[in-house]
Amino acid sequence: MKNKAFLFFLSTQLLVPLNLWAASCCGGGSASSLILPKGARMMFDTSFSHENYKGYWNSEGKHQDDPVGSDLNQYRSSLGIAYRLANRWQASLQIPYVWNDNTYTGTESKVDNIGDTTIGLWYETFDDIKCVWKVTNWRSLIPAVYLGSTLTLPTGKSAYSGEIDNSFDITGRGVYRLDANLLVDKTIYPWNMTLNMSYGKYIERPVNEDSSGFIDPYDLQLGKRLSTSLAFGYTHFLDSMDTLTVTTSYNDLREKVGEIDGNKDISLPGFQKQSLGLSIAYSTVAMDWIYKLSWNHALSGEDFAATDILSLGVSYVLR
Repeated sequence: MKNKAFLFFLSTQLLVPLNLWAASCCGGGSASSLILPKGARMMFDTSFSHENYKGYWNSEGKHQDDPVGSDLNQYRSSLGIAYRLANRWQASLQIPYVWNDNTYTGTESKVDNIGDTTIGLWYETFDDIKCVWKVTNWRSLIPAVYLGSTLTLPTGKSAYSGEIDNSFDITGRGVYRLDANLLVDKTIYPWNMTLNMSYGKYIERPVNEDSSGFIDPYDLQLGKRLSTSLAFGYTHFLDSMDTLTVTTSYNDLREKVGEIDGNKDISLPGFQKQSLGLSIAYSTVAMDWIYKLSWNHALSGEDFAATDILSLGVSYVLR
């Protein structure tokens, strides 16, 4: 049962990459979605991350170590593009490629494949830039608010097809998911605060095979998901007027129990994870090149893996 639970933790963790972005209406910050700065027409983004697994939390929230000699790692490279469709509308596309490199109970496994692709559509509720240097009246306190929707496409290898030999081969969830997103960002230089919330629902799908081959068909409905992140940042201006932004964030991810043929099923347990993030972003004075280094550390959870994620990213913005 411990091994079965661990493999579930591994597969679900693949769904939570630490995306880096060129951020907010002024550029430079960090959050969990690829968003164009206000006024920019296009952005290209690339990032590379290393995720190291260090045991897991059981259903009671108690940390359990992996067997002695385990070494569990995932590497992920992501390519993304954001494009302005209209004055207040923008769209984005992110495609990850995943490498799994694992040793567990004496078994070694290495596999690489594309991960799950995400498509985003965002609406900006404001026309003028909301970043200010000084509070002069109540309008100075109005934040930049983004409303969006993200569709996750099951382009990776999943547990619900005959594409894998074991759970270590998984690079995606195997199910479409539609998320409603809210991003609230306020910058009063040199300080910044960002609230990011996302509510997601998986689309029910039929399943008739897994890693063992063809099975009796059933309808799969994974549990609803809620993700919340609150971040605080400080921007330092260099003599060249390039900027260095340091951001810390608290992140909470929860997913409810899934269903099989309309009934809740313990083989699809819900989970939760709380983590702390720290990022450093360097932006040129023209805010066209942005370089980002981030670290995310899992603090607690239930039915989820304990991980550390180190990410390095570069964005290029076209005005």
